[in-house]
Amino acid sequence: PWRMTVAVMLATALLSAFMSSTGTVAIMLPIVMRLAYTFGVSPSRLLIPVAYSAMVGGTLTLIATPPNLVASQALDDAGFGQLGFFELSPIGLALLALTVLYVATVWRRLLPERAPSAVERSGHEQLSMREIAERYELERSLHRLLVPAGSPLGGATLAELRWPETRRVQVVAIDTDSAAVTRGERPRRHLSSSKRIGPFTGIDTGDRLLVRGADEAVDELVSAYGLVRLELGADGDLVPRNLRFVELLVTPRSRWIGRSLSEMRFRERYRSVVVAMKRGATLLTDSLQDQTIHFGDVLLVRGRSAAIEELLRERHDAVVISEATSPAAPAPAAGRAWLAVVILVAMLTAMSLTSLPLYVVVLLAVLAFVAAGCLSAEEAYRSVQWPTVVLIAGMLPLAAAFEAAGGATLLADSLIGWLGEHGAVPLLASVYLAAVVATTFLSNTTSAVLLAPIAVQVASLAGLSPAPFLVAVALGASSSFVSPVSSPVSVLVLAPGQYRFGDFVRIGAPLQLLLAVATLVLVPLFFPF
Repeated sequence: PWRMTVAVMLATALLSAFMSSTGTVAIMLPIVMRLAYTFGVSPSRLLIPVAYSAMVGGTLTLIATPPNLVASQALDDAGFGQLGFFELSPIGLALLALTVLYVATVWRRLLPERAPSAVERSGHEQLSMREIAERYELERSLHRLLVPAGSPLGGATLAELRWPETRRVQVVAIDTDSAAVTRGERPRRHLSSSKRIGPFTGIDTGDRLLVRGADEAVDELVSAYGLVRLELGADGDLVPRNLRFVELLVTPRSRWIGRSLSEMRFRERYRSVVVAMKRGATLLTDSLQDQTIHFGDVLLVRGRSAAIEELLRERHDAVVISEATSPAAPAPAAGRAWLAVVILVAMLTAMSLTSLPLYVVVLLAVLAFVAAGCLSAEEAYRSVQWPTVVLIAGMLPLAAAFEAAGGATLLADSLIGWLGEHGAVPLLASVYLAAVVATTFLSNTTSAVLLAPIAVQVASLAGLSPAPFLVAVALGASSSFVSPVSSPVSVLVLAPGQYRFGDFVRIGAPLQLLLAVATLVLVPLFFPF
């Protein structure tokens, strides 16, 4: 288990070097929980190390965390030029090595085993898709059909076909045949991923249709449109992976009682489809749209994840009693993974070897991602953390006003008066400690923005280079380990690990002291006074 802990820490730090620490922990959290449950290890043993390595990983590159960029800009404004992309890396690697060594040393003694090491299922039953299919006899009524080249179905929409009314056949899902993708006839967009099912959903050559209906009705469909029958496949291939199946129990006070699905406009309102319905021991599969809903009815509902989540919030009308589990959905643009890696490497190379501003390099990389189809312009826009942008935009003029009003000079004069005669290292320690303490109560970005002008003033009054002081601010703002509420990273692991406030104090305080000593030794070596 301790080797697993070390491996997880290194992976987290590597991710955190190139993206936000909060985003990194959000990605690693389900992975680490699954690892813990798979190998029977308490998640409490793993999650604090993940949080700490994410914070320390923020010291590995210039773009890893906003305080690094704030310090770099303040250094440039002071006339000393910006920090290089990997200029902090030697110090960051040393701090990461100390953090990993510390956790590996105290792993058995300090990390608690509070969270259970096995999944505690509650709320509703978890079933495989195969079990759901057996419960509702779907395997006898589900059929997979391929639309071959030359079929009259090509280009038709579901509204035009009107199969539920005219042929008693319901389309459950539409995805793309892998052979058609291999031949280059179809893109990978709908490979193992269903199209959004609605009246205007189009059917194309190479599509796989998952339909529900009687054998004779489906036989007529195959004959009329020249379709090809396919095997349903294994449990993981029974339905496209981006669809969820849940069982809903109608509550006594439900607004659905006494109304039919067509009256409720269920498909349009909830963007989901009722595939089957049970009333007691009776299975209802025909003319579902016209069935009047009663108290105690159980509905088998199919929809995309977002639609199902919205439906589950309607707890006044129905409660979920089981859900079909399925393999994780593939990445939406998995076929372009190699392009994403190439663009990322090119971005890092440009940051390291060219004099282009960082924001220009990053913007060019984003445009390349969009042009290559790795993500859409809308997805890129939605990924921007606008609260962080507004926070920084608001804090920068506040810091400028603080400096212009003489606040930074006043605090810098006080520090010089108290510690100036003791040399540069005590001054550096005071700036670093101020950043650590400020980050305990403020965000790391806010702390860096407020303390950067003070660090510059301290260096100016002492006749020293501002570089080590600004680096100390950046490192201190990324190294607040003692409080569970000092960083979103710690907050994310607090509940899953079932930690207490004292856990962070007991584990984080020695690490805080160790990294403080290391910082005060390393910073002057790489950034002389």
